Amino acid sequence: MADKPKIAIHKFASCDGCQLAFLNLGEDLLTLARMTDIVHFAEAGPVNPEAAVDIAFIEGSISTPEDSERIRRVRANSRQLVTLGACATAGGVQALRNFANAPEWIASIYAKPEYIQSLATSTPIAQHVKVDLEIWGCPVSGRQVLAAVRALLSGVPPWLEKDKVCLECKRRHTVCVMVAKGLPCMGPVTRTGCGAICPAFGRDCYACYGPAENPNTESLARRLEGLGLVPAAVARRFHFINAAAPAFAQAGLRTDKTTHD
Repeated sequence: MADKPKIAIHKFASCDGCQLAFLNLGEDLLTLARMTDIVHFAEAGPVNPEAAVDIAFIEGSISTPEDSERIRRVRANSRQLVTLGACATAGGVQALRNFANAPEWIASIYAKPEYIQSLATSTPIAQHVKVDLEIWGCPVSGRQVLAAVRALLSGVPPWLEKDKVCLECKRRHTVCVMVAKGLPCMGPVTRTGCGAICPAFGRDCYACYGPAENPNTESLARRLEGLGLVPAAVARRFHFINAAAPAFAQAGLRTDKTTHD
């Protein structure tokens, strides 16, 4: 019998939420275990970080010098590398440090800042090594993960959702919270994948799934200001969960030029 494809799930700077997408698969996790040999997944049991694998899933951003070295070893041991979630694909919430003076922050908080081994920025995996597939979300869903594994093992390009959350709202017959309630919703520039869960419950989208294809961030920024948000508040909407995503990073800086001077 031929050996099953080997997969690994690695954690970097993150909250573990995207790794839980695997654990929350329920019975589908047993299906995944039959399809593959999970050789490294510290949160679930097996630990072998240096194992050579067919697919390596990466959760988390690069935030320390050790991270920068370790991701290169993971890449060297992986036939395909897939990033999971906002931290791995766009720096995550921790990428807010990219817009400030990180050494000054550390010095103001810690009595011995020289013991803090942290980079001045939090950056996506793709800024350090070649990435074969990015799965967006905060967190990603088990459905996305399982579909990606099946596609990669079958040798076909995974199907990625690039529609905006607004289209998902229309498909669900969800009333637009921006129009009906005047809420500062990020749906017009955010890719779907979550099922538009926040607008379905009457809340505005917080852009958990990152920039959609061809996002018109300038237009949305003007609309959010029209709803009463000051430029700094508009910038914070873009500089949030996917702070290092280029489209959102640039939109925030462009909206409030004085905030980060």
